[in-house]
Amino acid sequence: MEKKECPEKSSSSEEELLRRVYRELPRVSEIRCDISHFFQEDDETEAEPLLFRAVPECQLSGRDIPRVSEDQESSEGQDSGAVSSEEDKITSCFAAKVCFEVKQDYTNHQFLGPEGVWFPTAGWYLWPATGLGFLVRDAVTVTIAFGSWNQHLALDLQHHEQWLVGGPLFDVTAEPEEAVAEIHLPHFISLQAGEVDVSWFLVAHFKDEGMVLEHPARVEPFYAVLEKPSFSLMGILLRIASGTCLSIPITSNTLIYYHPHPEDIKFHLYLVPSDALLTKAIDDEEDRFHGVRLQTSPPVEPLNFGSSYIVSNSANLKVMPKELKLSYRSPGEIQHFSKFYAGQMKEPIQLEITEKRHGTLVWDTEVKPVDLQLAAASAPPPFSGAAFVKENHRQLQARMGDLKGVLDDLQDNEVLTENEKELVEQEKTRQSKNEALLSMVEKKGDLALDVLFRSISERDPYLVSYLRQQNL
Repeated sequence: MEKKECPEKSSSSEEELLRRVYRELPRVSEIRCDISHFFQEDDETEAEPLLFRAVPECQLSGRDIPRVSEDQESSEGQDSGAVSSEEDKITSCFAAKVCFEVKQDYTNHQFLGPEGVWFPTAGWYLWPATGLGFLVRDAVTVTIAFGSWNQHLALDLQHHEQWLVGGPLFDVTAEPEEAVAEIHLPHFISLQAGEVDVSWFLVAHFKDEGMVLEHPARVEPFYAVLEKPSFSLMGILLRIASGTCLSIPITSNTLIYYHPHPEDIKFHLYLVPSDALLTKAIDDEEDRFHGVRLQTSPPVEPLNFGSSYIVSNSANLKVMPKELKLSYRSPGEIQHFSKFYAGQMKEPIQLEITEKRHGTLVWDTEVKPVDLQLAAASAPPPFSGAAFVKENHRQLQARMGDLKGVLDDLQDNEVLTENEKELVEQEKTRQSKNEALLSMVEKKGDLALDVLFRSISERDPYLVSYLRQQNL
């Protein structure tokens, strides 16, 4: 691997130097890739993750980040040399002072499923599917789940003009917790115009005693940083200064889906905050009804949170509703969209979104008939739960967790008898239980497999999401 030039060491403290180094990371778009790119599979080896890691090209003060002990420091120095070896076939992208490296390892890690991962050594890690970032001092296991603000944030705060949700809500745990030096929580608030005071940013923790607020150590474009974090259900919340008359600018995204029909093509248009989890949730919901997303660019300028926008088109097609309010609803909640029908669509359609109050054009695009043909050609075939289970038999056998809820679902739906359920439970190991269940249900046909797929999707949605990304 070609070595990059290293910056000269600074006389400033080690931790401050590292912060300046890692502050460069969000400027590199290449690192925000699909998490499925870090996994591969061959015919003889069970699928294993590719570990992704950021290491300085020169060892800053002899270490990657502050160490827990001198023994660990020595061990890491040896590991860094191995990572740099050409024999490891490392793919890297250079970001300012940091080289991002992807290293395959079949011996020193444990993959815990798409909602959990083991970071094997000190360094910087970005979880691309979520936007979360971690700076860790040592090996650590991190797991996440996702929450809904509406279920946890007090109702009076949800509708109070001084409070604003600024990003997704995560339930994060780490073991050991002290191994995490920093966590970077994603947000969609735009800082580029200088209109937002970063002192408004808070991290809301939802604990048994209620909501606890904490100021982040710093706020950067696209994320806020907690140092020496304590973990809980948490996310970014803004408390706007009293008397401030300001529409908060946010980065946003426009999503267009079309639903093919020989006589009347239907379109859905969404205007939502820029959030990878939210986009993925909308993609999944549209996919259930065979909606195909068209490739479009997001609005160039930040849009105002809570403002209303008008959707129109050049063909004078009726849009229902034609007014969309830019707001945030957590992934999994019903998302608002505009709908219109375009018949057989023989001619291009110009779509526009304008700000209601001032009539300012904020986004436009042109949809041509050929765009639909190309999207249809690249669209996957209609999804089948039974086919999914058959195609992913080996992965499900290796990765499914506790089967108690799945077995109950199958018995309730009369797929399994009580005796068959007991036969699965009598198997000695988790993987043998999984294999017994899969083989048993596959013999019962596609309808039984569809029931199994629905149960796994509800009980372990992150595993299903991960495997579906692998199959794209």
